[in-house]
This record gives sequence, structure tokens and C-alpha cells, in this order.
Amino acid sequence: MSVNRRFVLKGAAVSSIGLTVDGFIPALAANFEAPIGDEATEPTMLALVNEGEAESMFLYGAMAAGKATLRVQKVGRDLGFMLDFERRLRHGLPMRVIGLLDDASATLIVDMARSGGARVQWLGQHTAEDGFTRHHVLSTDMSEGCAQQLSRQLHDCGAGFKLIEERQNGPMAPRQLIGLSRGASQSVQWASSIGYLLASIGTRTTLAAPLAPAANTPITGSFVSFSIDV
Repeated sequence: MSVNRRFVLKGAAVSSIGLTVDGFIPALAANFEAPIGDEATEPTMLALVNEGEAESMFLYGAMAAGKATLRVQKVGRDLGFMLDFERRLRHGLPMRVIGLLDDASATLIVDMARSGGARVQWLGQHTAEDGFTRHHVLSTDMSEGCAQQLSRQLHDCGAGFKLIEERQNGPMAPRQLIGLSRGASQSVQWASSIGYLLASIGTRTTLAAPLAPAANTPITGSFVSFSIDV
């Protein structure tokens, strides 16, 4: 299995979406910075998100990891960010890009990164329903163990889930992990745990992500997570 459009997006039109750096997630406004490529404030890690409850939980976990300077950029519907991101890919300065986005936005980011020679270390498709989540993860040697840690954290908090992990260009057969819901209210823990684990890739952390705060409303929908080394 390869990292490609079919895995991330089924039938979305690329021309239907653009990207922007406008706006803030209010609780995380202090982490929004200047456009990518500003050498004076060049971040070592960039988090790309849409605006929503799942994305806020993703950032909650990523910021808790505290492993590197984290900057946050919001994905919207303007070409400004896309052009800036493409320029950053050509610039050649090292940076890790992590994120949790809708399918269409993630497809653009992953395609641009691959075309620019960046290395995709993790790619995950996530479907959240009330009380249950499904995760299909494509991992590499660099992100080895992250899927297992995710499953352990979801199991520990009592969340119902199904997780399938495949190894990119590797001999490992697909691995499937299932956890039954134990009536817990931590339906948003998956997003926080993924943020924490992706921000910690390369550090071999064995610590669990912090328990996510309760969401105001159940998180449902389809999301894509990724970790890209530029």
C-alpha cells in the first residue's frame, strides 16, 4: 500500500479547496505565528489543523508533548497558505509537519509534500462515530510503535475502537487491534493521543498522552492525520 490520494481521499476535487493562514483557534492563539519560511522565526515543528473540536484536542495533545517549538497554522480556503507551503518545501530547511485535517485538505498537503521530496512518516484515516472510532494507519520505521501506543491509550480510557496498521514499503503484514467500549466518556481521546504521539515521533516516548478534556458535543466525521519530515 502506498501513500496516495486513494488512501486519503475518495473522489474529492482538488480544485474545490484552497488554503489560508487567516483566523485563530482562540484557546491556542498564542501559538499562531508568521507564515512558513520566515527564517527569523523558523519553527522546528508545524501543526496544520482545521477549526473544530477534534483539531483542538489534537493540538491539546501535541502541545503537551513539549518536544519542540510548535507553531500552529489553520487551514482554510485561500491560496496564500498553499503557495507559502510550497515555498517552504523548496527552501530546504528541516522541519516536521504534523496535522489533523479533513480529507481534501490533507490530500493537498500530502501530495505537495511528496512532490517536494518530503518524507511521510505517518498517515492515518480516522472515522469518529458516537462512542466508537475507526483508524487505518500507514506507518514507517520512524513512527514504529505509535499505533500500538494509540491502541493502548484508547483501551486504557475505555473507548471503543478498531485500528488497522500497515507498514509503508515493508514486510509487516497488516495488524488489526480492536477495543470494546466500556461505557467511558472519552470519545475524544483518540485525537489528543494522536497529537501527542505525532509530536513525539523520534523520541521513543513510552508515556501516555494526557487525558483529553470532555468535549462539549460528540466528535463525529472523517479526519486524516499525518507526520511529514521536510
